[in-house]
Amino acid sequence: MKYLLFTFSLICLLSMKPMKKKRIVFFGDSITQMGAQKNGYIDLIQSSLNKKGVAENYELFGAGIGGNKIYDLYLRLEDDVLSKKPDVVFIYVGINDVWHKAHGTGTDIDRYEKFYNALITKIEAAGAKVIVCTPTVIGEKKDNANAQDKDLNAYADIARKVAAARKCEVVDLQKIFANYIHQNNPENLEKGILTTDGVHLNAKGNQLVADAMLVKIIK
Repeated sequence: MKYLLFTFSLICLLSMKPMKKKRIVFFGDSITQMGAQKNGYIDLIQSSLNKKGVAENYELFGAGIGGNKIYDLYLRLEDDVLSKKPDVVFIYVGINDVWHKAHGTGTDIDRYEKFYNALITKIEAAGAKVIVCTPTVIGEKKDNANAQDKDLNAYADIARKVAAARKCEVVDLQKIFANYIHQNNPENLEKGILTTDGVHLNAKGNQLVADAMLVKIIK
């Protein structure tokens, strides 16, 4: 009897498949490109997973390229995202689409909405879940005092609108950043609170993004 139980247990163990790692891709521009570097937000998420003892359940991929607008991201989608067979894709875009408007090379808001929907359609068709992240800041003056805040707010609203229509989860980074800056920028500085230059994240900015995304990864 003991021999039979041992044999049955051994067969069960041998037939068990190793648990599939959840593959997570972070898709964006230079903020995401820098996020994959040491102490960037992707690196901080990996460190948190290690500390929580669950890193073996996840595989993280950074897919960020500087200067990219939403149409550029769409063209990169197959090679940089879908080829990795993701289970989850964080889309963190919009800064370049707005910033370049001041130079006449930005993205029209209707085109932005069109390609946001197109990105989600292709990612979901490949079987992955999309998590939408609103764009953060172009300048860190509080209470909409930055030159491009009006446009940035409108593009963040498009991200929220598309996410709601497509039933995607949202990481509202714009709201998180605005609340933090309101409370922690009494001198109304243009940079240095959550960014190094008004756009790219400093240590605190990376930590806020990592913390907000981690909530969506570990539930």
